[in-house]
Parts: sequence; structure tokens; C-alpha cells
Amino acid sequence: MKAIIGRKVGMSQIFDADGKVIPVTVIEAGPCVVVQKKTQEKDGYTAVQLGFEDVPERKLSKPEIGHLSKAGVSPKRVLREFAIEGELSVGDIVRADAFKEGDHVDVTGISKGHGYAGVIKRHGAHSLKATHGTGPVARHQGSLGSGTDPSRIFKGTKGAGHMGVEQVTIMNLDVVKVDPELNMIAVRGAIPGPKGGLVTIRTTKKTIIVKKGDAGSSVNPQKASARVNPQKASARR
Repeated sequence: MKAIIGRKVGMSQIFDADGKVIPVTVIEAGPCVVVQKKTQEKDGYTAVQLGFEDVPERKLSKPEIGHLSKAGVSPKRVLREFAIEGELSVGDIVRADAFKEGDHVDVTGISKGHGYAGVIKRHGAHSLKATHGTGPVARHQGSLGSGTDPSRIFKGTKGAGHMGVEQVTIMNLDVVKVDPELNMIAVRGAIPGPKGGLVTIRTTKKTIIVKKGDAGSSVNPQKASARVNPQKASARR
């Protein structure tokens, strides 16, 4: 598995060789430095801790400074742990060119905050008619159950409340372009979070199914014979 830490720059579009537009999100990925290496013998699992973005030493606690000083690394704002495969040692640099065009990745970030939202915006509930007779409750939630029994609201009931600022992972996005000089990675589609939001990119956990055969071709022998014999009923459809 490959992984890197970055920040969301914003959305743009790229035109492919056929002139079709591809909506992409540009991510400033890395450079990240290996701060710690976890091993099966010592820690019970294998992982690598990456550090991202330099920060003044005064903004870190003494335990954090000691942890980074032990690795011989300058103060870092963000530390994240990944189960990265390969020979990485403490002090190694992970850059955007760790990924290449065509890779499939999972992008994790913190979604935008929407404050205290009503049940319509937060859960997609419908409103009452906005003509006559609804009073000032057109966007209210309404009844949540009987009063005498159970005389309470069950936990997990959908209602108004704080919306957003949650960890969200968008899976199986493909890498459209990589710029090692600018440390930029462009992935197809949208990713969670605002501009400047912290994101992590890692190799997707989805199973990539490779399509076999050309588009439009069929392995069905009946359909194949229909193309040879246009008198068949299946060919006249």
C-alpha cells in the first residue's frame, strides 16, 4: 500500500486526449518524512508514521518535540500512521511521485461544517405544504412516536443537530495527473472538506476489476451468432 498526507487545493478540470472534460480535485501532497517505523516484533503490527508540514517548535508539546527529535526530524504539524508496504526507513521522504496516473486511491478528510442544521437539510426529510394551514411549523420534524409508551425518544432517531465536521472517506478515485515538481496530485471527482483542508491519500481497499474484451463485444454465443445471421430474431430487435 502507498500513502501520503496533503491538503486540498480546490477543484479544476482537465481535458483528456479525446477532448472530454474530467472534473478533478487538486491536492498538494507531501513531501512527508518517515518519523517512526512500527514492527511486528516490537509493536505487534507493521506500520509507518509520516510527518507533514513544518511548524514552529513553540507550537508543540515537549513529548511531541522529544518524539520528533529522537527520529532526527524537524517539528511537524501533522503525524499520521499508515500500513505502508516497502522498505522505508526513518528519515526517508515520501513525495507525490509515489503515485502515478491510473492509480486508484481512497481519500479521507473532514467534511465541511454546516452548524446546527434542521432535519430537512441534515437528513433530507420533506417539509409540509407552504400554502395554507401549516402555521410556523412547515420545516419542523413533527411527531416522533406515542406519548404513554415508550414515553421517550429512541436513541439514534433522526433529528436536528450539528451537521458536518465528520471524517469521510471517498473510495476508489483514480489519479488523473501527478506533478512531482509542484507536489500536486489530481484525482477524479470531489473529495470531502474545504479548501486547505487536511486529507490523506492511500491505495484503495476496493478490488479493481479489469474489464475483459472490447466495449460492446459479447461472449454470449447466441448474440455472436445473431451478428453473423441477421435473420435471427435477436438481431432484429
